[in-house]
Amino acid sequence: MHAILYMKKIFFFIAFICLTTTSHSQINEIGIIVGGSNYIGDVGSETYINPNSLMGGVIYKWNLNPRISLRGTFTLTQLEADDTDSSNNYRFSRGISFKNNLKELAIGMEFNYFEYNLDDFRKTRTPYILVELAAFNYSTIVDGTDPSNYKYESKTSYAIPFGVGYKSLLFGDFAFAIEVRARYTFVDDIDNNNQDIPSLNFGNPSSNDWYVFSGLSLVYSFGRPPCYATPY
Repeated sequence: MHAILYMKKIFFFIAFICLTTTSHSQINEIGIIVGGSNYIGDVGSETYINPNSLMGGVIYKWNLNPRISLRGTFTLTQLEADDTDSSNNYRFSRGISFKNNLKELAIGMEFNYFEYNLDDFRKTRTPYILVELAAFNYSTIVDGTDPSNYKYESKTSYAIPFGVGYKSLLFGDFAFAIEVRARYTFVDDIDNNNQDIPSLNFGNPSSNDWYVFSGLSLVYSFGRPPCYATPY
């Protein structure tokens, strides 16, 4: 219920921004994201930013004005964790590990700390923050007694993502950004935890899983002008 209310608030906020922002053309950016991912939960390292698996995806932005962009990303990764990488003695001795392929679609807003406009050399770099909503797909174990007969099912859930980054002009109509995106999920089984299966009953059932993307994006800007400029 809290997630639904949060999504509604974000939706109406985005709609309000769209209706109250003046722009004579759609100013677009499209590109790729590469980097690493890591899981935070009941298995493995407890370090929050600790990329240990490759991550990649595509990104699209629509610049509403020099301070705000709407954006969408599609990201692929394999989340993995191993208790032997933990500094916690109990986890290290327990020795649980997992891997889980994850696909995520996220939409949201990017808020620039400074005005950002590739058409003005004085405004070609800025830190920014992200507020998004995300849906992600992964697999979970629903039946079985041990790895030889586990039954897997595909599952889709939702996350509240937020993040920070820094972007700058690279050359011409190309720009790059470095960013970290954290995801708080509403599930506790990305690591295959299942309270109904004795061999998979571990960790804290009241603590949901997180995952983090850390990486670099390269985007190409097109439209009129290369990035948003206040219309005359």
